[in-house]
Amino acid sequence: MNIRFLGGAGEVGRSAVLVNDSLLLDYGMKTATPPQFPVEQPEPEAVVVSHGHLDHVGSIPSLLSGNRRPSIHWTPPTRELALTLARDTLKLHGGTYDCPFTETEIKRVTQVSETHGYRETFEAAGHEVTLYNAGHIPGSAHVLIDDGETQLLYTGDFHTDDQRLVAGTTARPDADVVICESTYSDVEHEARETLEERFAESVKTTLWEGGTVVVPAFAIGRTQEMLMICEAHDIPCYVDGMGKRVTEMLRQYPEFVRDADALARAKSHARFVTGRDGQRKRIAEKNAAIITTSGMLSGGPAMTYIPAIRDRPVNKITLTGYQVEGTPGRDLLDTGSAEIDGQRMPVAAQVESYDFSAHADRDGLLEFLEEYPAAELLVTHGDRCDAFAAELEGQHAGVTAPSIGDTVSIGHADS
Repeated sequence: MNIRFLGGAGEVGRSAVLVNDSLLLDYGMKTATPPQFPVEQPEPEAVVVSHGHLDHVGSIPSLLSGNRRPSIHWTPPTRELALTLARDTLKLHGGTYDCPFTETEIKRVTQVSETHGYRETFEAAGHEVTLYNAGHIPGSAHVLIDDGETQLLYTGDFHTDDQRLVAGTTARPDADVVICESTYSDVEHEARETLEERFAESVKTTLWEGGTVVVPAFAIGRTQEMLMICEAHDIPCYVDGMGKRVTEMLRQYPEFVRDADALARAKSHARFVTGRDGQRKRIAEKNAAIITTSGMLSGGPAMTYIPAIRDRPVNKITLTGYQVEGTPGRDLLDTGSAEIDGQRMPVAAQVESYDFSAHADRDGLLEFLEEYPAAELLVTHGDRCDAFAAELEGQHAGVTAPSIGDTVSIGHADS
């Protein structure tokens, strides 16, 4: 089995792995200025997608340019999320180098799409493929690939602990090779219950003091998680941005969430913002939490809310996920100011950071990998892949941290 890394090796973003020159796993983009794409555009027979985040699906439609029509395999929520993100990218960047596809290619995605449930084996590019629940976001999957000689497990992004939105992964299928994400390989997450309590207490204190709390959150997964937390702790909240559409969509796939009734209650509890007639400016003055995109303050309705609340020290901005270096969210954490909508703004409002991660932490990664002592391990999707691979040396049949462009051969060279 030959495994070629076209992106996502030694980095977080633009995940893309080509197996036996015919089966592509993920094809994402890396959020940067300008955006970065996988280093090659292969011509696979089939594509299997692990989950619907931009760094794993962002470039999928570009695979359907010209006469190329590979089949695309994924769970139903991943298909919907990929199309939502593609349309959003086209709307924001269509006709520029920041968007590598057109409306035509997005339409073609729907024509070649094949959806699958968990643990349903199917054929793709001459390989047997099975998807398992990865516990990251609704529809996220570990991908098990069998070419007749070697079994490869591509973990995708995964979490071993339960979140309100999805249950942690329990799948540990047999595999000869494991391509494992390592995003939080040097981090131990705070217990989720403790983290929630700390967040809820902080927000309630601000509301009691007469302030407003802006909760920047990723549209997919994080927005819904924060809505469910606000409902559970009786925090009045609004929701704005792409997270509104995603919340509506996920309610159509109850079998892919942990508790469909709890998600329904959270949706009913929140007030959805239309953005018409200056509504956002009025909401920014209310004693409420406002859950909105973007999670790293790089666009979306947050561009209205942050300037509106930044001057009052009683107000609060609670970042709910990892802030990539170079993003306004990271700037705000590090310096107390950020470039919002092209203008650098000092922020007098309080800024807090909460690690509501949907990834396994160090303990979760080690616990997962304990099941694979006889497997060849390839460490990817992290900014310290080499260091983590070195720590794992001797605990598996072999451990490497491939670089972008590398081809790793397992078993027969001609397999």
